[in-house]
Amino acid sequence: MRALTRHLLALAASVLCCTATATPAQAADDSRVDRLLSIVQVVASEPYHPGYDRDCDPGACVFGEPWTDEHDGPFAGNGCTTREDVLLQQMRDIELRWGSRCRIYDARLTDPYTGRRMTWQADGYEIVIDHVYPLAEAWHGGAWSWTQRRRTAFANDVRHELLAVSASANDAKEASSPAEWLPPRRRYHCTYVRKYLRVAVAWDLPITSADEATISSLGC
Repeated sequence: MRALTRHLLALAASVLCCTATATPAQAADDSRVDRLLSIVQVVASEPYHPGYDRDCDPGACVFGEPWTDEHDGPFAGNGCTTREDVLLQQMRDIELRWGSRCRIYDARLTDPYTGRRMTWQADGYEIVIDHVYPLAEAWHGGAWSWTQRRRTAFANDVRHELLAVSASANDAKEASSPAEWLPPRRRYHCTYVRKYLRVAVAWDLPITSADEATISSLGC
């Protein structure tokens, strides 16, 4: 329990630190959907740019090693992987493994995409981390021209981009944008598109005109 308390205090300190230095684009994250739609870049379609490979073939990870602790975002260098940081933030009733400050022994999660109630002991292998704005979409939307360091920071952006969800929902989403996929849980639609837009604004990434139409039709 003391280990978990120390970890949560460290996370809180990181959030306070980064909030104090937020950029104007990041400050817009707390706006309403209509406000975000008014400032996000909208394109007819995203052009194709070769070179994307999440699986690090043939030896180069274009978004960095998955879940690295070495990046420029919040919680970097704290001894936990980014995946562990997300789980520790978003799960509840957390019990850590004996002697660990990062590894979960038991915890609970309500999958935001489906509403399914999950526990770590029963469903741990089915709880995954989703990139709200898919990495493939980000690559074609502009990340192909970023530095490796910026792409790694994006892929590990705990504050905006990452969400603990069920593997089944994540598999159904694949690399889809809002025009192509929305969570099965209808009551989460507005929260989801708000998160998607927040990522786009924070990282200066576009949405397509089809995404804009879909988001506008939700009436959020």
